[in-house]
Amino acid sequence: MNIFVTGSAGFIGSTLCHALLEEGHTITGFDNFNDYYSVQLKRDRHALLESREGYTGIQGDLADTDCVMDSIGRGRFDVVVNLAAQAGVRYSIENPHAYQASNSLGFLNILEACRHGNVPRCVYASSSSVYGGNTKLPFSEGDRVDTPISMYAATKKANELMAHTYTHLYKFQTIGLRFFTVYGPWGRPDMALWLFTKAMVAGEPINVFNNGEMLRDFTYIDDIVAGTKAAVLTDGLDPYEIFNLGNHRCEKLMDMIQTLSDALGIEPQMNMMPMQMGDVQATHADVKKAGEKLGFSPATPISEGIPKFVAWYQDYHGI
Repeated sequence: MNIFVTGSAGFIGSTLCHALLEEGHTITGFDNFNDYYSVQLKRDRHALLESREGYTGIQGDLADTDCVMDSIGRGRFDVVVNLAAQAGVRYSIENPHAYQASNSLGFLNILEACRHGNVPRCVYASSSSVYGGNTKLPFSEGDRVDTPISMYAATKKANELMAHTYTHLYKFQTIGLRFFTVYGPWGRPDMALWLFTKAMVAGEPINVFNNGEMLRDFTYIDDIVAGTKAAVLTDGLDPYEIFNLGNHRCEKLMDMIQTLSDALGIEPQMNMMPMQMGDVQATHADVKKAGEKLGFSPATPISEGIPKFVAWYQDYHGI
């Protein structure tokens, strides 16, 4: 297949591209290499892709309508996978306009490019954040998601509504994936696991929010990529689909910290902090639908995934 992947220098995007290239697909990657976090990390991820046969990279911005339309319109793509977005719940409190540009206008440009480029399937990243203040666990795709508590979550919910509209009007398939706390090698420096690791290695305290009373569905990158790849390649899906992709395990934050401590061999110093604006106390994915339709079966507990991240982190930083 000929596949267009946005966010190809990102954590999930780059890992997905490698997995698809392994199966012989042709990939065109698209990324703006913004400086929300380390540009060098993004360049390093992308350099590995550019060394592979079957991969072509484009530097461009989702908010640049002409660039997106031209990049997708000339490619005769079988699938567009939109993984690019302005990430981060907490950053969306400080800089909401970045989310409107990248996540709202950017996704509109993707949908318009799919429409005019006759792309039959668009797979896109949503987020567990759309569940907002829901307290019923686990979160299921049929739950109401009309109470977002951050701008990031609001843009992701808007993406799902926009996708539904375009599927209804123009009959191409849209598949939204609600990712749950993804971690692993080549991960994001703004995520808790990386922040904790960096601080502990430096002998600095870590900030533990809500006094550690947090529950998260930590999902290893290989499991996320397996589910995303299935959404790209699986036949027989409905015209409009939404899937949870999570580990279906609700882990205590303090257990994650202990697992990290064991992997590093370092006892953490902890600053116990109150809950931050826009954050939620718990996430937990019901993945029954993804299991039935995509064959999704997450297999990596944090006891295995966190040591793999630590080994990569130490190698990448020469520790």
